[in-house]
Amino acid sequence: MEVYTIGFTEKSAQEFFERLKKAKVRRLMDVRLRNVSQLAGFSKRDDLCYFLREICGMEYVHEPLLAPSAEILDAYKKSKGSWEEYERLFRQLMEEREIEKYLSPADFETPTVLLCSEATPENCHRRLVLEYLQEHWGGLEIRHL
Repeated sequence: MEVYTIGFTEKSAQEFFERLKKAKVRRLMDVRLRNVSQLAGFSKRDDLCYFLREICGMEYVHEPLLAPSAEILDAYKKSKGSWEEYERLFRQLMEEREIEKYLSPADFETPTVLLCSEATPENCHRRLVLEYLQEHWGGLEIRHL
């Protein structure tokens, strides 16, 4: 089953929504901790929900259980922590939350994309979420838009 990821930074609204339409995803799962920031531009929660529905005919779901805690995020972003430490702490958090039991592969039968802010997946938790679920469930084909 294909599951997608996308970040909104370094993309115009046109590029962002065209990528979603081209991939034929039907649901966007927002995995950001803070999804109402003024800095989010077109991806601010209420605006994004409207744009997804009107431009792409897509469903919007916010899933904060798949977001890092404020402490983990702030230690990495604000205190300039290492990516390795962020990854270790976030993986530990996913294990504690048992996200593989909270969600199931059936939650991704509708073509779904995970959204976060990072432009690319290398240093973004959306990639870590899907890799973690792949380890527990198998059968996921991860595609980064």
